[in-house]
Amino acid sequence: MSAAPEPRGRAARLARLMPAAPGNQAARTPFVLLVVLLLGGGLIGLLVLNSALSEGSFRLDDLQRDTKSLTDEEQALQRDIDAYSAPEALQRRARELGMVPGGDPAFLGSDGTVKGVPSPAAARQAAPPVPLVLRVPETAHSAAPGSAVPTPSPGGGAPAASAPAVPSAPATEVPPPTPTPGR
Repeated sequence: MSAAPEPRGRAARLARLMPAAPGNQAARTPFVLLVVLLLGGGLIGLLVLNSALSEGSFRLDDLQRDTKSLTDEEQALQRDIDAYSAPEALQRRARELGMVPGGDPAFLGSDGTVKGVPSPAAARQAAPPVPLVLRVPETAHSAAPGSAVPTPSPGGGAPAASAPAVPSAPATEVPPPTPTPGR
């Protein structure tokens, strides 16, 4: 019998696009594997990149939350500092510690003259504060010669420490400080 007739027209064009022999299939396999490997590697790379970006985003959120809490704490501490350094609070705390207003100041000039009128601070009307240093019994005066022993102050306030007598150097005149430009 006779061979199959040759296709014509459109069928011939389609036949040319299709592979004619099964041996041509082996040449395509490495190319297909290369494309599959490139696509798989690209997808894995995108997955790793997406995971890294997500981890960075979570870390950024944690750092922003920490920054906000630390900023809130800083502001609370600054409010406390402002409250403690207010003039009324300083005055109240000074009175609690037994301090009294000093009055007008007096200054010593470089030549030893007194400028202003020195005066003692006003006496407190309230009871004297509890002394911070314990009074030492009189028998302790003879315990160690030359040691500092607290003694009551003449005003009746906190005891003052008495130190052993040290010979003092003769008084010398100190020159006035030189002014620093810009300060």
